[in-house]
Amino acid sequence: MREWPGSTERYGNGHRDGDGDGHGDGGGVEGGAGTEPGKGTSAGTGTGTGTGELVAGVLGRRRLLATGAGAAVTLNGVRFSAAPPAPEDPPDRHEVVRGVLPPGAPDYVYLPVELPPGVSELRVSYTYDRPVVPAGTPGNALDIGIFDPRGTALGGAGFRGWSGGARSEFFLRSDDATPGYLPGPIPPGTWHLVLGPYTVAPQGLAYEVTVALRYGPGEPVSSPRYPPERARGRGRAWYRGDCHLHSWFSDGRRTPGEIAALARAAGLDFINSSEHNTHAAHPHWAEHAGDDLLILTGEEITTRNGHVVAVGTDPGTFVDWRYRARENRFGRFAREIRRAGGLVVPAHPHASCIGCAWKFGMGEADAVEVWNGSWSTEDEVSLQAWDAALARGRWTPAMGSSDAHRHPDPVGTPQTVVLAEGLTRAAVLEGLRRGHSYVVESSAVTLGLTVTGGRGRSAGIGERLRVSGETPVTVRLETAGTPGCSVRFVTDQGVLHTSAPVGESGSAVMRWETTPRYATYVRAEVRHPVTVAGVPGRMAAFTNPVFLGYGEGGRDGDG
Repeated sequence: MREWPGSTERYGNGHRDGDGDGHGDGGGVEGGAGTEPGKGTSAGTGTGTGTGELVAGVLGRRRLLATGAGAAVTLNGVRFSAAPPAPEDPPDRHEVVRGVLPPGAPDYVYLPVELPPGVSELRVSYTYDRPVVPAGTPGNALDIGIFDPRGTALGGAGFRGWSGGARSEFFLRSDDATPGYLPGPIPPGTWHLVLGPYTVAPQGLAYEVTVALRYGPGEPVSSPRYPPERARGRGRAWYRGDCHLHSWFSDGRRTPGEIAALARAAGLDFINSSEHNTHAAHPHWAEHAGDDLLILTGEEITTRNGHVVAVGTDPGTFVDWRYRARENRFGRFAREIRRAGGLVVPAHPHASCIGCAWKFGMGEADAVEVWNGSWSTEDEVSLQAWDAALARGRWTPAMGSSDAHRHPDPVGTPQTVVLAEGLTRAAVLEGLRRGHSYVVESSAVTLGLTVTGGRGRSAGIGERLRVSGETPVTVRLETAGTPGCSVRFVTDQGVLHTSAPVGESGSAVMRWETTPRYATYVRAEVRHPVTVAGVPGRMAAFTNPVFLGYGEGGRDGDG
């Protein structure tokens, strides 16, 4: 369950606990003292030789600016003395900033921090208040990240890290950084802390930010090492993967090593790194890849109008998230993902958590995450919306991923099984892009769907059987690992065939005959027994479609 800070009600459902940039159970920062809402003074700038405080004040609506990074505002900031500490003085200096953000505050508030030369470590901590709010009203939740002197322009040239609401403090050094942040030089100039008021209580959001510097020579900067782009594999085969996972590099609680071990235990062949709004984890996966596990790099771009997973981008690729659907900027970043070799995959498109449902449309999607975590009513809605688009002639290949964050979230539930020429980044992404894939609840489940007809012609998942409209065709589904489940064949008209339950062995072969004139496509679902009258049973597996007749969509099958 998601519990909004300061609220007496819970929202969302258990399998997305923690999704949404760290505002889930245990993910938020600790509340702290700030100026009382409505009591702030005018904005100011502080300059310190030791420690100091300044009040950023109450953010007025007149200061709201429409910038290149969504609705945003820049506050007056912090300036440290250019003179380094004397030998007899402590090596650290810090400044404290307090302020209040009102309801309706901009998506992002930038706090400039002027750093002098000679800084070896930058450390930031923050707190915010969590007042009691009426039932059904979100409380305060405040995200944080940082940009270096290369700037905050949309595209992220100066991006140095983001932790959302998952951490109350972070540090940067040349040789190390808090998970979610990028180590590297700490150059002098204007840095920007970015505050993201995810939700603001009616009373406002009072915050306190502490910026601390340590002076001295920095350690050497090391070059990152990334996971290899291929594993041993089995040649042309069906490979299992989970492309939506979170570690402690965003709002997860597991290390990359723990996730890799769970992936192997779940029978997976590949996984994808998909931290919220940061690529900082990419070099930390290299040591966990192997001949038996391909590790792709990506990101979950977490906007205020939905989340999208970049699957298999070039290592080190960062994709910005600071825009809404109304700004018509997503196309630029979808193209950026594809230029980096990745796939654009909207995540949990009908999720109920704030900002989670996908509002950008499917025009730029290479695939869509229809099944997210343990099967839920949200996934049922996503499936129906996907199928409706399919019936209109708009096919976006379906995927499923776990979105696992912490124990007991199971890695590999669900998992996408893709037909690829080998266990390589290029081959796996090509199979997913073509929709040569199906989705299952675990590695215990295996499907095989083929359609035959005409003079020895056949087609498999994601392919087209090109025969005339009156040609009889036979649909054949082979299933294993599904005891007690029923098979459903679904076309553009709906469910046209439902089988008897599979026996205790869990294996069965189902056949059904139709024609291209009667069915534009056919796909298969394997469902657990019905537990609520009038509601389909929980999903065990489903396939992408096989297309029938002389139409568009799907690669030609054999023959």
